[in-house]
Amino acid sequence: MQLKLRLQFKKNKCRGAKKYGILFNNINWVNCIKYIPMEKKHFSLEMREDNRLTRISQLILGTACAAVAAYWLIFSIKARKMNASTWATVVFLAGFGSYLVWIGLGYGYRFIEFLEGAIILKKNPLMAAENIKASDIEKLEIYPLKFVICLKSGKKILTRLGVSDVEKIELIKDELLIFAETHNLTSELMNEL
Repeated sequence: MQLKLRLQFKKNKCRGAKKYGILFNNINWVNCIKYIPMEKKHFSLEMREDNRLTRISQLILGTACAAVAAYWLIFSIKARKMNASTWATVVFLAGFGSYLVWIGLGYGYRFIEFLEGAIILKKNPLMAAENIKASDIEKLEIYPLKFVICLKSGKKILTRLGVSDVEKIELIKDELLIFAETHNLTSELMNEL
């Protein structure tokens, strides 16, 4: 579907991330009309990309932690030596093992997706992804290393972007600006951290 999108871009010297040939900069802005197909955009919020070896090792270590926790629990019950420290050990090992298996299977992947009328945001590896409709958003506050989605209900959703991949951060910020412009949302670029 083609959307009529009023964007601003710089004519000459290019700085920033290229999106459909549009560059965001603070000087020499020119108003124009662009027709851009609205498609699904997916960005990872992870500091690093996990490879297959890392995920396999997380699965193995998580399974080993869970097995040690089960063995420790069975051994302590048979020996009738269940006390607070034994319970703490079993709970910690079982919880840590479950977390590693969860991450190793890929369920803890943090991301942001821009769809035609919504943003899907998973900012916590243990929680489910949030589907935020454009009609529910009041404004977007974009900072150098984070962004805040202010909802009409008064709730604010803060997402930290990290400092490791500057190009990816710029792409996400540019996509937030395009999303705000497309859906007639208020967006503010903030300079403080």
